[in-house]
Amino acid sequence: MRGIHIVSLALNLPGPAALMRLRALGARCTKVEPPAGDPMRDYCAAAYTQMHRGVRTVALDLKAPAGQRRLQRLLAGADVLLTSFRLSALAKLGLDAAALQARHQRLCVVRIVGAAGARAEEAGHDLTYQAEAGLVDGLNLPPSLLADMAGALLASEAVLAALMQRAATGRGAVRDVALADAAAWLAQPRAWGLTAPGGLLGGAHVGYRVYRCADGRVAVAALEPHFARRLGEVAGLGPLAPADCLQPAAAAALATWFAHRTRAELDALARSHDLPWVTLP
Repeated sequence: MRGIHIVSLALNLPGPAALMRLRALGARCTKVEPPAGDPMRDYCAAAYTQMHRGVRTVALDLKAPAGQRRLQRLLAGADVLLTSFRLSALAKLGLDAAALQARHQRLCVVRIVGAAGARAEEAGHDLTYQAEAGLVDGLNLPPSLLADMAGALLASEAVLAALMQRAATGRGAVRDVALADAAAWLAQPRAWGLTAPGGLLGGAHVGYRVYRCADGRVAVAALEPHFARRLGEVAGLGPLAPADCLQPAAAAALATWFAHRTRAELDALARSHDLPWVTLP
């Protein structure tokens, strides 16, 4: 992406994370922030710093004529505008797609929204999109901001696709990226039943589980037949055939075997027998 200039208005996480990826690909990146700054700096200064490394930041009040004029000058020399405002907010600022393309015909626009189409104006956040996609269990919060981070990857992909379209047509392209769709994409294995409770990778396969060990836990991913056979042999159960891997008796035997071994012992066995497991505190 050498020679590509990206201007971003996107705050918080998905937009800056996408900008970090695009900067790593070689793009020149300028981030426009409101006078009060990006809230992410207060939420997590370390995250803000990492995502903005190598990114030029400019403070502009886009509600004021001077700020709008400065933005238009930036866009005149930009290849891509990345946003995360609601579409109605963009329209109020005179930054709807039609207005932008009338003024900057080669400018590509990638808009990160919460949900696609008619739902684009709905309030939401990473947690609500994950919940809707079936990635929230019980009252536990998800271990990461999966919709936001997947949305950042999809936004990076959309930038590349828009630039390819411009190369073919000579005109800037407009693409929307919905965080709800990003969460749904990550949730596909669960929707297919693979990782649903009781599914093959949701606890049914004895070689794909988290077991207690003597001083912690071990995440075992001996899914392929050759790994499952080796797991059974190392645990003294004999080679585990595919049908064996679905038997409660095999799961109980493995649970007992792991419970009597320390993390150090298990780490050594993984190395010496080429077994896919990782021990945890």
